[in-house]
Amino acid sequence: MKIILSTEALSWFKEEMAAESGDSIKFFARYGGASPLHAGFSLGVRMEDPDEAAVEANHDGVQYYIERRDEWYFLEHDLHVNVDPTVDELIYSYEKA
Repeated sequence: MKIILSTEALSWFKEEMAAESGDSIKFFARYGGASPLHAGFSLGVRMEDPDEAAVEANHDGVQYYIERRDEWYFLEHDLHVNVDPTVDELIYSYEKA
């Protein structure tokens, strides 16, 4: 399992969440919504220090991570994070690892 962030997504985090070196951004499973992996769950994102990171990616001093307790959500898939330019919002895709 990996976290792959596009250049556009990295810029989005800097602009929209004011992410800067030393910050940590968590991707997590949340109840509600929908995803291609699990009905009734969706992916959440928030700025928060890790408790027990299972996987992480570091860019420009910012840590992007998924906690061990959320590994089940990804079912051995890599998380790809990009931006939909028509609405300037994050979009996620999941590719079998």
